[in-house]
Amino acid sequence: MRLDKYLKVSRLIKRRTVANDACDAGRVKVNDKVARASYDIKEGDLIEISFGNKTVKAEVLKVAETVKKEETADMFRIVE
Repeated sequence: MRLDKYLKVSRLIKRRTVANDACDAGRVKVNDKVARASYDIKEGDLIEISFGNKTVKAEVLKVAETVKKEETADMFRIVE
């Protein structure tokens, strides 16, 4: 699955266009490398998103095309 779509489906970022813009601006890293929106995300990948002065790190636990709102928490685990 594409990185921008995963960010939207998992609700780490609310809209796919915003996720795409964040990737283009270099604010999203996967496994400590700046990733493009077209990056193929896999289970076990570590995503790091920079929101201004705040950084969110999440480990990918599950990749699914469609997920109910209640099940999005099962898709990733926040890493401190």
